[in-house]
Amino acid sequence: MDTDERRGTAASPAGRSGAGSGPSPAAGARIPRQLWVEEPAIRRRMPDPVRTAAVRAVLIMSLTIIQAVVAFLCTLAGSWLAFPMVLSSVAGTVVATWSVLDVWVTRQVWNQRNGVVSVPSSTARRMRRERRAARRAARARARGEARIRRRGDGRLSRA
Repeated sequence: MDTDERRGTAASPAGRSGAGSGPSPAAGARIPRQLWVEEPAIRRRMPDPVRTAAVRAVLIMSLTIIQAVVAFLCTLAGSWLAFPMVLSSVAGTVVATWSVLDVWVTRQVWNQRNGVVSVPSSTARRMRRERRAARRAARARARGEARIRRRGDGRLSRA
């Protein structure tokens, strides 16, 4: 996408104005620049459980970092709170590591249960559909042949 297209100020060739397009830039009218331009997302949105785990991990990690900074400042100040803060920040580090692993495991479980969806529809899905259709056709043929055999005992006519 070009910069002019993104801003909505694509310059049209002189002398060509569309019906109802309003004043042309050549006439001296100023086209207002949009404040917000919607662009298509490059990556797909994460599934809800994975996104929830990721948000939880970021919150836990940020609290752990704040706790570690407070422990460091308490140590520099010589406060009695330094030792409990250092112990709790070590525990927070363990919990933060666990939460990051939780994001990874949740993502793996999601992919395993729901599969990776590609756009357009994946080749594996199309092949499964074709195999199912072939099995259905084979069963229908077998039913038809069995029906003919039952009716005529293998003969085409009774004469």
